[in-house]
Amino acid sequence: MKSPAATGLSSQAPSLSLSISAARQVWAVILLALAIIVLGGNWPVMKTGLQYVSPLWFSALRFATGCACLFALQLLTGKCRLPTKRDFPLIASVGLVQMMMFTALGSVAMQSVDAGRSAVLGYTTPLWVMPVAVFVLGERLTRRQTIGTLVGLAGVLVMLNPMAIDWQDSNVVAGNMLLLFCSLCWAMTILHVRHYKGDSSAYELAPWQMLTATLPLFFMARHIEGPFDMTVSANFWSVMAYVGPLATAFCFVIINSASRWMSSSAMSNAMLGVPVSGLLLSVIFLGETLSVSLAAGGAIILCGIAIVSVRASRTKTKKA
Repeated sequence: MKSPAATGLSSQAPSLSLSISAARQVWAVILLALAIIVLGGNWPVMKTGLQYVSPLWFSALRFATGCACLFALQLLTGKCRLPTKRDFPLIASVGLVQMMMFTALGSVAMQSVDAGRSAVLGYTTPLWVMPVAVFVLGERLTRRQTIGTLVGLAGVLVMLNPMAIDWQDSNVVAGNMLLLFCSLCWAMTILHVRHYKGDSSAYELAPWQMLTATLPLFFMARHIEGPFDMTVSANFWSVMAYVGPLATAFCFVIINSASRWMSSSAMSNAMLGVPVSGLLLSVIFLGETLSVSLAAGGAIILCGIAIVSVRASRTKTKKA
């Protein structure tokens, strides 16, 4: 027969474990919020860094530093694994399309487009996932997804109206188009990752994907933009410390961890904070103008993404 003391201890054990679990979840939410702010701040920081170096060198150094940090972390924790043959397509698509093309072309675009606008247009990815899934993969859209996509596209049109940008400036027009193309590239990668399963986790593949992006970026930077200027100021290396180890490596680990305990709809909505914080931080720290078309278009785009990302309540009820 159990003693009263033993009974008291056993009754306290579940409550103690629940309190520890709740504390961990609170810390996870705090870290996720911090990662979202850091990713949002990455846009104005990138805009600042491009004042010191050319776009391809900037992109190459970003993934080189992020790759080094993730490899070091995985080696220290015993999580570093060689990819398998089944992992190679994922390494190629994420490394070459999502990371290399998105970052390189986005950096080129940001030379003529404000950081706040770049953050919003660069995160229109969920809007392009739906049309590509329909026309390329033969998927069917729900009413909610159709409405959300149309709302988001309306927001893009608001941001690209003749009063919002200088259509006479070919660099500005090309920059805006490049950012939309970058988000389309990201959408293609999302669909590939969704429909193709490798042998390794996203965390295990991340440094290999970054390495895959880094090598061709270094080659292109050397042959297109010339040798890297080693006399670049100390301010640039502080920028690189932010975009590489912090915004690339740290944020990837946090977001990957959060996606394990958050639903996909909740995660998608949380990531809406990235373009919002990027836009606001660009206005605050770079003194960019928050025009009516930018604010209205950005708000409409975010509403469209939210509609696309959130699952219908009926679906949740059925699954429950």
